[in-house]
Amino acid sequence: MPIYTKGGDKGSTSLYDGKRVSKDSLRVETYGTFDELNANVSFADKMCVSKRNQEILKKIEYKMFFLQGEIATLDTDKFTQNSATIEENDVHYLEQIIDEYTEKLPKVTTFILPGASLAGSQLHVCRTVCRRAERYFVRFSKEVKVRPVLEKYINRLSDFFYIMARSEDYENQIASVTKEVIRRYNKLSKG
Repeated sequence: MPIYTKGGDKGSTSLYDGKRVSKDSLRVETYGTFDELNANVSFADKMCVSKRNQEILKKIEYKMFFLQGEIATLDTDKFTQNSATIEENDVHYLEQIIDEYTEKLPKVTTFILPGASLAGSQLHVCRTVCRRAERYFVRFSKEVKVRPVLEKYINRLSDFFYIMARSEDYENQIASVTKEVIRRYNKLSKG
């Protein structure tokens, strides 16, 4: 079966609940930007030095499917009856990670460049795409009633990507120092 349906040849697309809307609608722009974000998160998790960060980002990738699905549904009740959704415990999970990482990372007293490592840089891309998606979501929420927990989750998400970027930069720095120490030790031990 081909992946093309030809259904969108005239500029419309199907939503989760089967309803058709214009491809340039604010709803499609909003969930499409979160889709772009999720692809960037997937890219970031492959670059992470920290295995824990990879696992955390994978969880976020799955949560993003639920977020996108709810935005991509005119009949929200139909979606919430048939799928997992973003809930308050998901907001708390992000806050827990943010608080934990903020506590263990060095304090920041100035503006920082967006990423001192590949993963850190990519996570800053995630942060900025998330902020753009949030702007679309705010406009969208003025037209369509949304569950307040989605607004909270999205707002925490960009802060989460910021702290994850800092974490990866820090982990990368430690890994670099460790490699250098091992290199010097090996050089000295060979005489």
